[in-house]
Amino acid sequence: MGIKVLAVASGGGHWEQLLRLRAAFDQFDTRYVTTDPALGWREGIEDVLSIPDSNRNGPVAALRTMWCAFALVLRHRPEVIVSTGAFPGLACLIAGRVLGRRTVWIDSIANSEELSASGRMARYFATLRVTQWQHLANPDQGLYFLGAVI
Repeated sequence: MGIKVLAVASGGGHWEQLLRLRAAFDQFDTRYVTTDPALGWREGIEDVLSIPDSNRNGPVAALRTMWCAFALVLRHRPEVIVSTGAFPGLACLIAGRVLGRRTVWIDSIANSEELSASGRMARYFATLRVTQWQHLANPDQGLYFLGAVI
C-alpha cells in the first residue's frame, strides 16, 4: 500500500500547519493524529486518531500522552512520523525513534525568536528537524530551513 506515515499535531496552529502539508502526504498511506479528532472530521479526514493533550508542566498527563504515543506507533506501525508540535507530537516522535522509525519535527512558524521547548527536545529524537525561519537554522546542530509552511 505504500509508505505508512503518522502525521501528528496538537489542535490550533499546530494542526493548521500540518494541514498545509496535507497534499504532500496524499501520496502516502497517512494516518492523522490530533488532540481533538473533530478537527480532522471538519476537514473531511476520516479515521482521525486521538492522543491526549498535555505539556511538560503536567507530568502525570505527559506520561499518559507518552503511553498513548507508544500504543499508536505500535498499533499502526508507521515508517515515518511527522509532527508540527506540540508535546503530543514530540511524544509520538520519541516513541517512533525508540522503535526505530524515521521521524520529522517541523517547528511552528510562531517560534520566530527561538525554537519551542518541544522543538529543542526533538533534537534528540528527530531524524530530521526543521525550522520555518531561516535565521534559526543551524545545520551543525541538525536544524534545517526548507521553507515555511505558511
